[in-house]
Amino acid sequence: MPSEQTPRPAGDGRRLPRIRVPRYLAAALGMLAGLGAYVVHISNAFSYLSDDPAACVNCHIMGSYYASHAHSSHKGAATCNDCHVPHTGVFAKYAFKARDGLYHASVFTLRGEPQAMMIKEAGANVVQANCVRCHGRLNEIVAPGAPVTLAGKLHGEGHLCWDCHRDVPHGTVRSISSAPDAIVPYPESAMPAWLRAARGESPSPLPR
Repeated sequence: MPSEQTPRPAGDGRRLPRIRVPRYLAAALGMLAGLGAYVVHISNAFSYLSDDPAACVNCHIMGSYYASHAHSSHKGAATCNDCHVPHTGVFAKYAFKARDGLYHASVFTLRGEPQAMMIKEAGANVVQANCVRCHGRLNEIVAPGAPVTLAGKLHGEGHLCWDCHRDVPHGTVRSISSAPDAIVPYPESAMPAWLRAARGESPSPLPR
């Protein structure tokens, strides 16, 4: 008759404690992990690590801004990130993208966006700094001295580039519905074909 083997003590002879995770806690953590993975997938989260302007139209309301840039003089010379995120370091760039992205995702998900979106102070200062960064030599002639910020402008300490260049690069009329028929590379719908069919919708992939 085989003898029953006892667990060998680990290390200095003491047995490792057994950790018991309640089933409801394990189920909750599993659902949370699954939901997080689904959000990462449906939002194309990894696309935001690139500089491709197509990543900006993961949110449909950016379609008109994508279209106006695609028909501007800046197409081929500057991407969205070249203008709208800081270029003072990798950490500053992605920290700014993460903060702005979370704010945009929250507002857009709750449908709290206005028709005509206005850039905020932090974004305005970044765009102004990038105008100076790319057009440095021209700026030395037109506006020598320290770079102007939005707060400085409001205190009469100079002008921002787009005080004169109002149409660059998004045109005169800017709103989320100013170019409804523009050809924009929206991502395909994340809804599976069987679910679209069950809802009586076209089984072909539709834009998100």
